[in-house]
Amino acid sequence: MMEAFKTMMVAWSGMRAQTGRMRVIAENLANADSTGRSPGDTPYRRQIPTFRDELNRSTGVDLVKLGRTVNDRSQFKLRYDPSHPAADKNGYVKMPNVDPLVESMDMREAMRAYEANLNVIEASKSMITKTLDLLRRS
Repeated sequence: MMEAFKTMMVAWSGMRAQTGRMRVIAENLANADSTGRSPGDTPYRRQIPTFRDELNRSTGVDLVKLGRTVNDRSQFKLRYDPSHPAADKNGYVKMPNVDPLVESMDMREAMRAYEANLNVIEASKSMITKTLDLLRRS
């Protein structure tokens, strides 16, 4: 039965990590149109979440944790808008390197991973309940 609890711990840590991942993705989406205020200003740069594993010494279980976020070093997009305050001398504005379609797909993947971990917890909980029921009957 202890193995079922360990499985639940791993799944729970996965859910927490995916929650953090969704928060970073939401921040990227919220800043998809954030530009600088004056010519030459750097717009919002997309953040990429990382994951790491961490050993829980009391149980001996490797848990997944959200690591640090790193900057996406891809090029900024340029949009022609000479009336914008951040437009350069040629009328181009640096736009964030956030692609809403990519972020939406990343969000969908994070949600699916969260759901999969939730299903593992529910299955483990069901197995524990059934085991306890069997033990009560004997």
